[in-house]
Amino acid sequence: MSMTELRNNLKLVVFDCDGVLIDSERPSCHATARFARSQGLEISDQEALERFAGKALPQVTQELESLLGHPLPPNTADILRQGLVDLMEKGAEPVEGAMALLKVLTAQHVPMRVGSNSSEAEMEAKFRRTGMDRYFTPDRIHSATDRNHPKPDPDVYLYAAQQEGVTPAETVVIEDSDTGADAARRAGMSCILLRDDGLPLPPYWPVAGFVRVRHLREVFPLLQDKLTLL
Repeated sequence: MSMTELRNNLKLVVFDCDGVLIDSERPSCHATARFARSQGLEISDQEALERFAGKALPQVTQELESLLGHPLPPNTADILRQGLVDLMEKGAEPVEGAMALLKVLTAQHVPMRVGSNSSEAEMEAKFRRTGMDRYFTPDRIHSATDRNHPKPDPDVYLYAAQQEGVTPAETVVIEDSDTGADAARRAGMSCILLRDDGLPLPPYWPVAGFVRVRHLREVFPLLQDKLTLL
């Protein structure tokens, strides 16, 4: 296997949520930036996106405290989470190509799960708003934050594979953040990294079993001859 090729005999596809299925990374980070500015921190929306994308809210809260130089109220992560739930209930949108990819994988009977740093409450709001709840029953949606092991800890991906009854080597993760891709790397899984041209690749790149795509329409052709279920 080359350094730019998925493993063979894949049996499970695990999606990250934000930035892969739901176009929520930017509005979520912008909401965090607005909160940070309300606390006296000078941070732009773009700086917040670059700093916080892919991270769990407890991690974000810790970084905000470090930047501010003082602790925030103990319920800050909960306040931010409820704000994101409200935001997503009103305006969550699918990433371009996500619905088409889910439809074709479902038609081919490919097992799919979600492993995200978002809470289950956040994902429920996002999937209900976009109609993705038709593709993922609650028992196939896993929150790294709710499990107290946010990415880059590989726990949520290892748990998803365990629940499916497959090995890490038989699992491919679809990610967009360096943090999430690192979790897949630590889990010993293949990974498809969704990353636009002009954006840097993770510092640990290249990794065996990892490939980069620019659009979700590229995903199924890559998987088609790697899945044992088709």
